[in-house]
Amino acid sequence: MAIGEAGPGSVRRGPQPKRLEETMRVRLGRECVYVPSCRFGLYVALRHWCPPGGRVLMSPVNDDVIFFVVLAAGLRPVQAPLNPLDASIDIEAVPEETWGSVSAVLTTNLYGNPDPAPRLRRKCDALGIPLFEDAAHAIGSRVGDRPVGAWGEASAFSLSKHVGAKAGGMLSLADPGLRDAVEKTCAGLLVPRRASSELAYAVRPFAEATVRGLRLRRAAWAAIRLLGLADREEIRMPLRPDELAQAERGAPGLEAHHSWVRVDMHDYRQESGLLRLRRIGRKLDRLDDVLDACRAGTELLLSTPWAKPRDAYGTQPLFRVPLFVADRDAAIAALARRGIVVGYLYDPPLDDYAGAEFTNPSPAPQAARWFARHALPVDPLRARTVVEVLERSGAQPVEAPGELSRSRPTPGGLG
Repeated sequence: MAIGEAGPGSVRRGPQPKRLEETMRVRLGRECVYVPSCRFGLYVALRHWCPPGGRVLMSPVNDDVIFFVVLAAGLRPVQAPLNPLDASIDIEAVPEETWGSVSAVLTTNLYGNPDPAPRLRRKCDALGIPLFEDAAHAIGSRVGDRPVGAWGEASAFSLSKHVGAKAGGMLSLADPGLRDAVEKTCAGLLVPRRASSELAYAVRPFAEATVRGLRLRRAAWAAIRLLGLADREEIRMPLRPDELAQAERGAPGLEAHHSWVRVDMHDYRQESGLLRLRRIGRKLDRLDDVLDACRAGTELLLSTPWAKPRDAYGTQPLFRVPLFVADRDAAIAALARRGIVVGYLYDPPLDDYAGAEFTNPSPAPQAARWFARHALPVDPLRARTVVEVLERSGAQPVEAPGELSRSRPTPGGLG
């Protein structure tokens, strides 16, 4: 069922997008369409498969941008119960009446740890609803006998995370026959590239290298805030409920929700220029080396007293490794003093953040709240320095409450 909202845009596929698509097609074994961002790809997928007014089961420990993408698609987010130590969807804890009410499932694969995709696939097949995979953090992860991103009707990848290109995404499709329809929808939603944006993208690596070399991080952030370029001061962006309620009346559509969906990536729906595509290609060519380094760092971090449980994450090349510390704020401050910025925090969970006006709350929110409050997501590429800092700072591990620790995630999400 291709719903879409294609406008007058035409489908233009140059050699660079095709090369990126072929690289990902080989990795996943399925059709791939280049998109300017993961969030844009998810929006396209939701519009293709889900009629407006449907409900989407998703994780409450997720980026708020994705929450607003679901709303922009004219859909109602339904927050799922989670396994407490890896924040994957706890299938058994989802009430049967909830399963009977949702029209799609959206995984998160948080930090690269897979959601139980094989079981979710079987559940969705039994219900006759689509499964979508948000694989932004999981470009190298596997579950069952397939890569993450090869289980759903559609899966969206970010080329900003492991690839490190700070731009670009990929939408993979189970049915290659839908490629033309998806490309048409994408073309109708894209906005023309701007020379100023492409120039900023071109000079960004050099500016960041200068900031690192001169240890000017604090000054750089102060300048960004002074210029009004910082989209958020806290972990979650401001909800602005009155404006959001007004925007809901304009859904489905990106325009009404643009001020929320664009946060942290203002060019999320902009056509990619040649320089941008070439840089993404070079970065993508080196992805396997990055994944190998991430696996090694993940192994080291999972051997520390702050990680649990080790077998839940296996040998995945995690984008971030969640450690669990008693005083996360103190740990973040200690790492900041060594120049390590802790990001990708999702606290509070989305149902606490947005409230029942904009989402269906989880029937069992405790696990998500505990994970969101205590998880310290660590870059595995900085593993040795992180371990050294936490040891010197005296960071103490935190135990999950008894009622949560008894429900442990299944290794690799298989079950």
